[in-house]
Amino acid sequence: MKVPRIRAGVGGWTYEPWHETFYPSGLPKARELHYASRQLTAIEVNGTFYRLQKPETFAKWRDETPQDFIFSLKAPRYIVNRKALAEAGRYIERFLHSGLSELGEKLGPILWQLAPDYFFERADLEPFLDALPAELNGLQLRHALEVRHETFQCEEFLDVARRRGIAAVFTDSAKQPSFADATAEFIYARLKRSSASIETGYSNTDLEQWAARARLWAQGGEPDDLPRIERTRGPSGPRDVFVFFIDGAKERAPAAALALLSLLRT
Repeated sequence: MKVPRIRAGVGGWTYEPWHETFYPSGLPKARELHYASRQLTAIEVNGTFYRLQKPETFAKWRDETPQDFIFSLKAPRYIVNRKALAEAGRYIERFLHSGLSELGEKLGPILWQLAPDYFFERADLEPFLDALPAELNGLQLRHALEVRHETFQCEEFLDVARRRGIAAVFTDSAKQPSFADATAEFIYARLKRSSASIETGYSNTDLEQWAARARLWAQGGEPDDLPRIERTRGPSGPRDVFVFFIDGAKERAPAAALALLSLLRT
């Protein structure tokens, strides 16, 4: 039986305020990834959203991090910000073959974050999702789709995602659609409500709730205290869970992830 793994992390590793709230005093920038990857269990890479990376860059990230570390990669904006996603096939290929497989087993989910004004249109979305391959150079690929238009809050979208095993991202935010329906064999959550006034970003009570939700997700359940489009689906098999503290008070994100990981170890 598959043993599920719950991972927690942040977006990127280069953020100047983290030298006050996370990194040791005097840590060189060249050592940021080395340090962060030994405190957290996953990082969502934002740099891949803005430009293609070179194979040697992915290889460098692989070699700098512990054996069990995972990178989630944010897909390029020139793909996900297109008005017609159905026409993105060759650009998807270009991105996937830019060196991602150099990460080896450290390659985690690929995050496809759609534009806020991209509304749900099945005829355009399905060809795009069908162009996302299940494997790359022998590596299994996992795809997570973050939607940001209210028209996606429908059972038809859940059906489209489930048929392809693509995870609908749960985004904890008041500014965009927020629903926690499970659509894949893994969970991808992006938490955006951290507070600058709290040292760990979230209160102890909130973090304990997120730890309980992550454990339930990993066991195959779905938390009843989170918004969902469907309320009747039963548990599935065990799942890997990825929880990223993103946006909000970003200076607190590492502390929030560390606190969550600590709770998950108890």
